[in-house]
Amino acid sequence: MKLSVVIPSYKDPHSVPTIKSLLENSELGEALEIIVVQDGYWMPNEWLIQDPRVRYIHVGKNSGMRESINTGVRASSGEFFMRLDEHCSFGKGYDKILTDSCKPNQIMTARRYALDPIKWEVMEEVGYIDYERLGIQDCGNEGRKFSGQKWNSRTKERKDIMVDETQAMQGSMWIMPRAWWDKHIGELQTKGYGPAYQDSVEVSMKTWKNGGKLMVNKNTWFAHKHRTFSRTHQEGTPQNPWIRSKSWAYALEQWEDYYNNELKEQWKKDFKI
Repeated sequence: MKLSVVIPSYKDPHSVPTIKSLLENSELGEALEIIVVQDGYWMPNEWLIQDPRVRYIHVGKNSGMRESINTGVRASSGEFFMRLDEHCSFGKGYDKILTDSCKPNQIMTARRYALDPIKWEVMEEVGYIDYERLGIQDCGNEGRKFSGQKWNSRTKERKDIMVDETQAMQGSMWIMPRAWWDKHIGELQTKGYGPAYQDSVEVSMKTWKNGGKLMVNKNTWFAHKHRTFSRTHQEGTPQNPWIRSKSWAYALEQWEDYYNNELKEQWKKDFKI
């Protein structure tokens, strides 16, 4: 098995076209497996896609996105695994392109478009994102959080470099070698972070801390449901702004000193900023 795609799922009908997009645009054939973790609910029969590459795991108790990802990874057998939201579409050959280019010490994402999940179309008018710069955002009464911001200058300056290093990514899709996960991540931590937030921060920080890199691959793309459309997975966990702000605060407690005192100094050399 080359690639295991792990999808934490909660009552989102868009999981159906997401799985179809993964299957229809795959070039790995039987070396692809898709693991859908049903987080505390039974997926309706009409949603089930009958394909030997698709497996469904039902978790009896709703435990949230992070633990659903952990469950899927534990059940996976791929040399690489992808963490994926259940409302995404993909470019042709995404799986082969990403697994062929992702090095042993890397996390990788792809060029990201916005998806209209009703029409199931890329929202071309919104454009795409290649590079994001990591910063700390002030969110008013909810506190502060690590956040990626669109990095237009790097996008323009390095438009012809198709696989390149970046500083941040949306948590909706990333891929890494399973060996790197086993050695340096192990599982997504729910204590402190809570059930649903900051997973991309956790895996990126642990990767950088151990000498790895976060990469963007512009040779392929995915489209993630645009923020103007409603969310689903978080409705299945006891989410509220207090829990969200606690997750943000915990991530800063764990990583802000490292970010300010080590990462930013290293990035002055790596990114020449």
